[in-house]
Amino acid sequence: MSSPSLASLLEVDLQPGKPPILTVEATGDAPGWASEHRDALRTVVAEHGSVLVRGLDLRDAAETTAVFRRLSTSLMTESEAFAARQVYADGVYSSATWPANQPMCMHHELSYRLEVPSLMLFACLSAPTSGGATAVSDSPTVLEALPKDLTERFERDGWLLTRSYNDEIGATVAEAFGTDDRSSVETYCRANAIEFAWQPDGGLRTRQRRSAVVHHPITGERCFFNQIAFLNEWTIAAEIREYLVDVYGAEGLPFNTGFGTGEPLSAEIVEQINAVYEANTVREPWQAGDLMLVDNIRTAHSREAYVGPREVLVGMAEPVRLSDPGATSEVVSG
Repeated sequence: MSSPSLASLLEVDLQPGKPPILTVEATGDAPGWASEHRDALRTVVAEHGSVLVRGLDLRDAAETTAVFRRLSTSLMTESEAFAARQVYADGVYSSATWPANQPMCMHHELSYRLEVPSLMLFACLSAPTSGGATAVSDSPTVLEALPKDLTERFERDGWLLTRSYNDEIGATVAEAFGTDDRSSVETYCRANAIEFAWQPDGGLRTRQRRSAVVHHPITGERCFFNQIAFLNEWTIAAEIREYLVDVYGAEGLPFNTGFGTGEPLSAEIVEQINAVYEANTVREPWQAGDLMLVDNIRTAHSREAYVGPREVLVGMAEPVRLSDPGATSEVVSG
């Protein structure tokens, strides 16, 4: 494996409003190219937080899986998914099932878990007619731009994720935990600091408190690392939120977030967080064959609304366990 050359790093195109872009020529052997340039790509990601590689001409799931495995040391099996995914291979998935006309706001993948992917891999096999970009945002910059009193509170109290599992909306228990066996689910929850309560109708409700601000495991930078705004009720389109509340009740939403103390978030706070993300977002429309690497701790990502077919494969790689001293686990009532 060759070392990254200065020339290879200088080829990265840095433009305002866009992620770093590296344009290459297809060789017909994308996995071989990935092996040869792995260190250089990882150096770019370490410096900039992400890189979009254009020109590899990735064509199918098998080739994409081989590339993902050459670029990472360990692909993760997803657990605690918030939406269903198609599995292409071990550790290689479709994008989360989500309405095309609804954006997936900025978030850090699986940031509500104790063990999280430090690297995200994306590959576009089919680009939509319009929209659908996987946009990115620098987490330390977002943290600095948010009101200090708000970030201090999140840093002190953490954030709380509540989930209600059923068979009608969002991920089912089996999709999230890999099983619907109650004993196995309870064992997982206890081991991962998740409070749980089975409902009379057989559904499951959970709560988990996590750190909202973490230190990057390599650089030590403070990062606003969470899914506070994305999984909050006020980010859901108003008509959809009203329908869900009407059907399931305010306590039965498929997911919601709050301060770590349990206090709910106001619509104004959620709007403020999303506005800061938008002010610090860079984006580039997908082209078929594109590859993207994202530092999942330093860099948040989103999926914008789109029109037309869109097939983007996802790999979650190189798990790390971040410090989370506030996490607790117990059975809760209600």
